[in-house]
Order: sequence, then C-alpha cells, then structure tokens
Amino acid sequence: MTHLQGQERAAYVRDMFGRVAERYNLMNRLMTLGQDMKWRRFVVEKAALKPGDRLLDLATGTGDVAFEALRQVGQLWVVGADFSLPMMLVGRREPLGDAVRWLGADALQLPFPDATFDAVTQGYLIRNVIDIPRAFAEQMRVLKPGGRVVVLDSSPPKRNLLRPFIQFYLRYVIPFLGRVISSHPEAYQYLPESTQAFKTPEELVRLMEAAGFRDVRYRTFMFGTMAVHWGYKPHA
Repeated sequence: MTHLQGQERAAYVRDMFGRVAERYNLMNRLMTLGQDMKWRRFVVEKAALKPGDRLLDLATGTGDVAFEALRQVGQLWVVGADFSLPMMLVGRREPLGDAVRWLGADALQLPFPDATFDAVTQGYLIRNVIDIPRAFAEQMRVLKPGGRVVVLDSSPPKRNLLRPFIQFYLRYVIPFLGRVISSHPEAYQYLPESTQAFKTPEELVRLMEAAGFRDVRYRTFMFGTMAVHWGYKPHA
C-alpha cells in the first residue's frame, strides 16, 4: 500500500480509516498496550492550552485528543477535523461528543481564516498526508502568532539491538491482531509499512523548522516507535 502516491494514496487512506472506524479505539489500546492514552495526555500538555482557547485537532478520528484536551482544560472551543466521516461519527457517540465541533476537512486546504487557533494538535496525520510541507504550511497559517503545534505520529525503528524485535512486532504481531480483532486486516499491514517508510524524528524537526515553526523539540515513546514533536508560530 505504501507504493500508492498522490490522490490515489489519499483515497486509500480515507477509505481504510472508514472501514476500521468501529474497532479503531480497541485496536489502538491493544497495539500500544494502552500507552496511546499516555501519549495523548502528553500531546495536550505540550499544546499549553488555557481556558477559553481555540483548539484545532486535525486527523481527529474518533476524537481522543480533542476529548483529552477538554478533560484537562475544561472550557475550550474545540474543532475536530478529519477526512474520514465514519471515524468522526464514532467519536460523536462518546460522552464528550457534543462538546466538539466536528468537521470534514482536508488538512492540505483548511477551511479557516488565518490566525484562528491558539493550538493545533494532530495524531497520525503527517505520516498519511501526500504533501507534508503543505500540511505544515496550512497549520502555520491558521495558528495565531505564538500558537503551538503538536504532532503525534509513529517513527521508524532505529538501528540498535531492539530493532529486530520491534520489526517483528510491526510486521507480524500488529497484522495478527488486525486479523483477530478487525474484519479489515489489510489496514494493519499499512500501519507497519508506512511507519518504516516514514520520516525520522530528526527529519520531521527539519520539516517543521522549514515551515517556520520555532523551538521545535520532540520526545520519543515505546522504544522510539512513537514521537511527539512540538513548536510554536513566532510573533511577527
């Protein structure tokens, strides 16, 4: 699946997430041994939100990051945007579903005026977009000066003693779980393939800096297979 390019790849990813929407949260808990909840808490912490702020959560999916922000901060104006409507329909059924403004949107052409949001968060967006620089440029555009961007995504395993074990988990354990839990196991072949073909954390730092974000930093989790990057839009 990683050989697909351009709009063909975008359509495949959108359809794939639509097919797995109902079991998506369960698979996330199993694949990450429950660690994904910790990563989302960290994402929200790095967004440095205050009551009354405006948050755009891209690739919001079933709303996990958006809901975590509401739990941590409380009074927020939250937009959850995604191109997979089935994923958002699952999220709307959650207890905090009515507190999020759900929106079908393309991350490469966001339907918001300049300088709208105090923070932009995203989980597993950048690995799946067809134009990373354009995605970051759009996030920069809709952020207010001084606003924060936080990126959660998988990361290719580093060349070390753990790499063979991590690759075994990616290549065999995750697809096995996909076959057992989901009726669409091909989606859980795409995940390890796209992870191993994705940017390193250092490469992602350079892409964020090229887009104009300042003070870009990152932290890795789960033996380096997940990374959270953050930075801010400078004041003019």
